[in-house]
Amino acid sequence: MSEIEGHATDLAADVQTRLNTLCKPPGSLGGLEDLAAQLCLTQRTLTPQTKPRHAAIFAADHGVTAEGVSAWPSAVTGLVVRQMANRKTASGVFADELGCSYEVVDVGLIEPLPCYEGAAVNQAQQRGTASLAASPAMTLPQFQHAWQVGTQSATGAMEAGARLLIGGEMGIGNTTSAVCMIALLADVTDGAQVDQMVGPGAGADDEQMIRKRAVIRQAIQRVQGLGPSHAETIACQVGGLEIVALAGYYAAASQSNCTVVVDGLIATSAALLANAIRPGCRQRMIAAHRSTEPAQQIALQHLQLKPMLDLQMRLGEATGALAALPLMDLASAMICRMATLDELQA
Repeated sequence: MSEIEGHATDLAADVQTRLNTLCKPPGSLGGLEDLAAQLCLTQRTLTPQTKPRHAAIFAADHGVTAEGVSAWPSAVTGLVVRQMANRKTASGVFADELGCSYEVVDVGLIEPLPCYEGAAVNQAQQRGTASLAASPAMTLPQFQHAWQVGTQSATGAMEAGARLLIGGEMGIGNTTSAVCMIALLADVTDGAQVDQMVGPGAGADDEQMIRKRAVIRQAIQRVQGLGPSHAETIACQVGGLEIVALAGYYAAASQSNCTVVVDGLIATSAALLANAIRPGCRQRMIAAHRSTEPAQQIALQHLQLKPMLDLQMRLGEATGALAALPLMDLASAMICRMATLDELQA
């Protein structure tokens, strides 16, 4: 048992006692009580807070897009990131509506933005990854740089007082990378099983899905023998720069009394990587929603996380995590501010 897990176990009984003594029948608020307990355990307190909160979106391009695995070319990544920087995409609109600070970090766009303003930050050292189909996606130094970018982002947010840290991503082709990562980190290497993990991502058609499955099988076969104990090597072989940055963000956040809110498929692959490299950091995580992408379910099972929402979402970009914030606010308010039965009788 890790230190984080030990602290969570010690606190769990006190949390349940608190919930049972609030002015309501025990368990009558259902999943909101479970969510309140998760907030308490991730923050190591009986009075968890959901504000201030911060969302970081990491963006990078993927060489594997050249293999025809996506409905969109890599150029779309940069176009979307420009709109993200101006808070005109779903994640930016959601963050503004919910009072969540927001940054978009270029950790590997093929084409840098014309200017970095608004929410955009340039931390790119490498302009995209190599194609994971035939070669390692990145070198170890490139992995280390991306990880450090994520670490610095989380550290800055926590130093500014954030209690909830949300991570998101943008990168055409990154569902291919995420499925490879999850399959290898979860030790799923049978070809038929891997095929069942592959979803359409950003709208791949039937022909693109055939290519996508073939590329994923090829990449997994290329690195056969790597398993969960080789997490950094797996990331170098088949990962994405934004996925590594997001994993570093999660791992850094787990070192403090903050709650990490995990989004969809790509974010869950990053969470799996973070927990493989920093065992126990899953204890700081809350899964926001169930994606329609099938590989996410395998990663969630390995992380022992139960998603809050099932809204048939598949956009990524932290949108599912942001959508879950109102429920988290209610769960926090309930356990922090409701009267107890003893107070009613006083």
